[in-house]
Amino acid sequence: MSGLSSAFGSFWAWLTYAFDPMCGPAGLFTLFGQNTIMACGDAGWGDELALGIKITVTLAIVTLPVGLFLGFFIALAAQSSEKSLRVAAGVYTTIFRGLPELLTLFIVYYGLQMLIQAVLSSMGIEERIEINAFFAGMAALAVVFSSYSSEVLLSAFRAIPKGQYEAGDSLGMRRSHTMVLIVLPQLVRIALPGLVNLWMILLKDTSYVSIIGLADVLRQTGIAARVTKDAFFFYTLACVIYLVLAIISSIGLTYIDRWSRKAEVKR
Repeated sequence: MSGLSSAFGSFWAWLTYAFDPMCGPAGLFTLFGQNTIMACGDAGWGDELALGIKITVTLAIVTLPVGLFLGFFIALAAQSSEKSLRVAAGVYTTIFRGLPELLTLFIVYYGLQMLIQAVLSSMGIEERIEINAFFAGMAALAVVFSSYSSEVLLSAFRAIPKGQYEAGDSLGMRRSHTMVLIVLPQLVRIALPGLVNLWMILLKDTSYVSIIGLADVLRQTGIAARVTKDAFFFYTLACVIYLVLAIISSIGLTYIDRWSRKAEVKR
């Protein structure tokens, strides 16, 4: 069994290397960075920058669904007939839209550690707790993203006529079925332009996690700049990387927008 798992691990390692877009056999740094400071391996900084790009993209992609999930339910609470839910949603969005993203990150990363430590100490458990930097970054960015996306989704909800809900009721559909089959498709189409802008902001906000030691693009280029004393080159390279990620996102989101409008009635 151990031999099988070892063989699978070796195959997976080869597969990830073969299709690595940065340092694989046909990777960008492999093809264009040979014998330069951007080479992969011990000769250059290609491996470190490739890791930074992977962490930045992974963090943004993981944060997006969490933030949307939270934002959707906050938007539902904001238009609820229950006053307490509306007040709670308003307080939530006011706080996390008002706080700087970096401060929210510090509260989650350092404050949560201190809170857990205090709870354990009150129970007589003296143990040092350290929160994973990736998890802290995802949680902080998801909270901020959800506070903004909830406003976008709330506006989209209000743009859908109440007759849509009444039509579902007249067909004998449950409210949950009406939401999934009638409201959500329209909600996605209406909210998509605003969510696209929030995705671009989220992609840039991932740079804050470099402050808590996560090896994203900004941290890796910063380390390379300090070691090589070539700050202009590496920080310019960081700008190029973020711009390329934004361009790729724009292209992908354009196709998603076209797909979401296929069923739209032409007038």
